[in-house]
Formats: sequence, structure tokens, C-alpha cells
Amino acid sequence: MYHIYVFLVGFVFSFIGSIPPGTLNVSILQLALEKKVAIATRFAFAVAIIEYPYAWIGVQFQYWLTTSPVVLENFQIIAAVVMTALGIFNLWPSKESTSGFAKKFNDSGFRRGLLLSLLNPMAIPYWMGFTAYLKAQGWINLGTVGLLHSYVFGTSIGVLVLLWVLIHYAKRLAPYAQGSRWLKIIPGLVLLSLGIYAWIKYFLG
Repeated sequence: MYHIYVFLVGFVFSFIGSIPPGTLNVSILQLALEKKVAIATRFAFAVAIIEYPYAWIGVQFQYWLTTSPVVLENFQIIAAVVMTALGIFNLWPSKESTSGFAKKFNDSGFRRGLLLSLLNPMAIPYWMGFTAYLKAQGWINLGTVGLLHSYVFGTSIGVLVLLWVLIHYAKRLAPYAQGSRWLKIIPGLVLLSLGIYAWIKYFLG
């Protein structure tokens, strides 16, 4: 049952973290709006495949960092700082254009999805910081290889489901992806709330 739990943790926060409009999900919307559903689906699978090793690398970096005695002694405050920083980073206005609907994609959906995902490695620091936070709060234990891969597999399926939703509801979601401020800041608010919780726990603990 715990394998299912860690899978769901990875799934939920991968889904939430993939919500803000960016290169990958705007590309999916573009393909879906052009009625290239098969190409968009291949694109989504490619993104999910790359999410797996990137999340795994993030967790491995987290293991490496948390073996330091200094980190272990200050694990709670480091987790609070990391989550607060990730929240602020997600809320900070981006100069990158997120409309992106003028970009054209050819029929190589899978290869294009692989390339864009490889060039967008923000999943590594995200999962490194987020996994450290979860461990600091005692909410997750990845002490076995099976638990680790259940967790990482959940991150991969989370982004895949989010992109699947975008594909099948593109016409309804496109206006929100282009203009909704709330859609862009939801993940940042979630991360910032977790950071505040960690600070409260640190000072009251």
C-alpha cells in the first residue's frame, strides 16, 4: 500500500507542477487545436518519458545532499528555505512568452517532445527540493528501490495525465492557458504554502 501512496504523491505534485503555461503544454495545446491529436499524444508520451529520469536524478541529488552532517542537522530549515524559494520562483513574472500559438510543429511529435523536454531540465531542481521537503516533514520514505521507482513513476504519469487533459479539452482550456493569472500561479502558491508550513514547524518545533 505504501508504494501506492508514494506513487500518488509523485503523481499529484507532478500534475500540479505542470499546470503553468510553458513550452511543453502550450505546444500540446497548439497541436490539439490543429486537430493533430495523434501527434500531440506522441509528444505527451515523450515528455512523460523524460520526466522519469529527470525526477530520478533530482531524487539522487537529494540523497547526495542529505548525507552531509551539516544538512542533516539543519534539514528542516533547509527544506523550508528551498520550498519558499521554489514558491517565489514560480510566482515571479516570467519574461518568456507563454502564448506560443504561432509556433508550428511538424509530424515528428515524439522526437520533438523528447527534444523540448531534454532542453527543459527544471524538473531536476524541482524534484530535488520537493523530495527533500517531503522527507523533512516525514511525509514520505523512499528507503527502497521499489519505493523510489513508484514515486518517480508517479511523477511521469502525473505530467502525462495533465498533458492528456490539455489534448482532450484544448478548445476549452486554451483561453485560460493564454490569459489566466490564477492558472499560472497555482503551483507557486502551493509551494509557498508548504514553505510557510515548514517555517512554522521549524520555529514551533
